[in-house]
Amino acid sequence: MKNQRIALPDSEITYYPDFYSKNQTEEYLKYFENADFWKQEPIKIFGREILQPRLTALFGEENTSYTYSGLQMKPLHFPDILLKIKEDCEKLSNSKFNICLANCYRNGQDSMGWHSDDEKELGKNPTIASVSFGAERSFHFKHRHEAQIKHKMVLQNGSILIMAGATQHFYRHQVPKTKKPLPLRVNLTFRKVGYE
Repeated sequence: MKNQRIALPDSEITYYPDFYSKNQTEEYLKYFENADFWKQEPIKIFGREILQPRLTALFGEENTSYTYSGLQMKPLHFPDILLKIKEDCEKLSNSKFNICLANCYRNGQDSMGWHSDDEKELGKNPTIASVSFGAERSFHFKHRHEAQIKHKMVLQNGSILIMAGATQHFYRHQVPKTKKPLPLRVNLTFRKVGYE
């Protein structure tokens, strides 16, 4: 299976650009496009409450929850289609996941700001599997302590990006806005919570 290691210091990042076939990506994208679980939730940024510039949904096993930017989310049960994708990510990353934070970018103006997935409940060196369906979007990394260390890549339809090791301690990442007219993109991020 074709993959590429992203050569950034203090990180373990592997990209699988063509993990899913064209037929699979069409099936999965259609499912998520027609789903009724998407919400636009408010989060707190520097003490102000704003609506996130994208739609989200959280899925998880029983007795799990996830909190970020002042928003505590209670998960929906995993649908069968998402369990299959979760299993693929677990095999690929040699990890176990119990929640999935799903993001729906409706157009190029929907975005995700600079952040690290370093919440305490994710543990010390979390492994995160990021699956993309739909429109290709730019994905940026920047080192927290070395301003000159940056990386830009494009996450394509049907791809999986695995971030592991100390990546979340040393890097922030974002999906920036673009003025290009883009169709819908769905991103599924699988994680394991339950650490204190």
